[in-house]
Amino acid sequence: MGTGTDAGLLRFVRGVSLDEGARKWLAEAVPGEFFTYPGGLTAAERQAVTYARLRHAGLAAPPAAELLDDPPALCALLERAAIADPALFHVMLLHYTLALGPIVRFGADGEGPREARAALESMSAFGALLMTEAGRSNSHLSPRTLARHDPATGGFVLSTPDAAAVKFPTNTAHPDIPKIAAVYATLVHGGRERGVFVFVVPVRGLDGRVPEGVAVVPAPETSGLPVDYAAVRLDGLRVPRESWLSDGARVEADGSFHDPVGSPAARLTRSMGIGPAVWRAVVSASAAITRASAGTLLAHSAGRATLGRLAPLRPLTDYRNQREAVLGALASAYALTAVARHVTERRAPADPGTGTGGGAGPDVGPDVGAGGPRTAWAPWSAVDRDLALLKAAATVQAQETVSMCRVHCGAPGFAAVERLNAYRGLAHAYQNAGGDNELILYDTARAMADLDRYAPPEPGAGPPDEGDLRSPRVWLFLARDVERRMRDRLAGRVADARAAGRDPFTAWNGNLVLAARTAVACADRTMLEILVTSLEEGPELLGPVLRLHALNWLDRRAGDLLNEGVVPAGVLDEVWALRAEVCDALAPRAADLAAGLDLPAPITAPAAGILPGDGG
Repeated sequence: MGTGTDAGLLRFVRGVSLDEGARKWLAEAVPGEFFTYPGGLTAAERQAVTYARLRHAGLAAPPAAELLDDPPALCALLERAAIADPALFHVMLLHYTLALGPIVRFGADGEGPREARAALESMSAFGALLMTEAGRSNSHLSPRTLARHDPATGGFVLSTPDAAAVKFPTNTAHPDIPKIAAVYATLVHGGRERGVFVFVVPVRGLDGRVPEGVAVVPAPETSGLPVDYAAVRLDGLRVPRESWLSDGARVEADGSFHDPVGSPAARLTRSMGIGPAVWRAVVSASAAITRASAGTLLAHSAGRATLGRLAPLRPLTDYRNQREAVLGALASAYALTAVARHVTERRAPADPGTGTGGGAGPDVGPDVGAGGPRTAWAPWSAVDRDLALLKAAATVQAQETVSMCRVHCGAPGFAAVERLNAYRGLAHAYQNAGGDNELILYDTARAMADLDRYAPPEPGAGPPDEGDLRSPRVWLFLARDVERRMRDRLAGRVADARAAGRDPFTAWNGNLVLAARTAVACADRTMLEILVTSLEEGPELLGPVLRLHALNWLDRRAGDLLNEGVVPAGVLDEVWALRAEVCDALAPRAADLAAGLDLPAPITAPAAGILPGDGG
């Protein structure tokens, strides 16, 4: 099953930005004991351990401002946290990118809440996010939590008007953990809504007390991603001027309001400009838990005998279903790692609003402010359409692969350890968290149909390389062709509906299935372009691995490819035959591929910790 670790694969997985010193502090920040929890803990006790581990990680890692300015380093820390403990990843992501991130980004030139920032950077308090409101969908577009300027003090008064506008979910329930929240609220001044701004608000003090004007209602315990969830309502909460992350906006001495971004819509997009740091982290974590799941499945399968009556004591991986599952998981792991390295190591311009982004190529641009496409369902595509789309694609790929690994590990994958269930919970949660995947797909499709910062792939003369499905040029041809055809059909349908007098809602509501699949086609093509670039730059063994991933892509998308007339009937027979051929060639190198994933030592077969001896 293999002879050793391929150095080229290790370099590919580790990326080019982290040296041995970085890997040392990563291991110190998230040590091996963080990969399990002590037994017998209550939910609150487990949550306290999670935050204690976050404090340890933050103090062992470089300073927060350095991490936020170094995406590969921050994502590497978050990747290791995700593999060790998805709950730790979640609170770490909230702390760095969604609480500290806005302070660093929008509180420039010494402005902003210095005490709150110091508390977060020193890990004496932990970050929380108050953005989504419980009672209405698409609440990011128009939060009903209001902030009103108080001319007497220069500060602001924050209020949640009713139960439907409470902020949920938030990680604020634990009674003994100090929390500082980034609150997204609509600023109302002079009788007009001025846009959505971020306010930094302590919601639990060092003694755990909730300040006057804040109500925290703990949510029922959950096992999917076990964090201290709660709903938060603000009732006339008074905050000082420095709590407002104004980002250049100001209230003058005469009471007039000025905002250099020009409009409430542009302010909303700019305030949501923290999104790219989140999406890079989620893509990276998706790759990390996929690598860990693939390694777990191989550890479960390698050397395992079966008692099936077709061939008693035959190795499990001799059966094609298990062989293709193991190698397919490894292929997904390397494919998502390629995407993660792409988004973390290609730096976007620092100033939101300066880029045009959103192009058809694989490079991820900022697409922030006026440079992004118009959006109807959520603000995310206006911030960075391509990066948000890759987040949606990566979480789906991770969730599908992790779930497949859990099933192919049999009962031990479900019952022996929590790891695969926890990974699946993380991937599932982030299909809604960090920007809802479906809404991202719809806004992407709308930009595609309207040719809004989007150029369709050019039509080709026909499949190159005689249509050989092993050829990367053929993968790209098929992906681009199906994307272009679906976009054209979607645009035509919506145009016909509008010409028939239907309003925008009706025109789009009747085409949401096609819209989502069109955006998925765009994501597929973008990811394949990244993979082809990785093939050209990566080690030799990466070639057949990514070829297997492309064949699995053809299998998954056969319905759309056939529906659009891009491939002929019978294509799946060819795909299946080629997949078997590639898997047979890769099977002897499976252990090498797993070693190349650079997994921490605690990642083992699900039953290894409960069986006597070596767990064989």
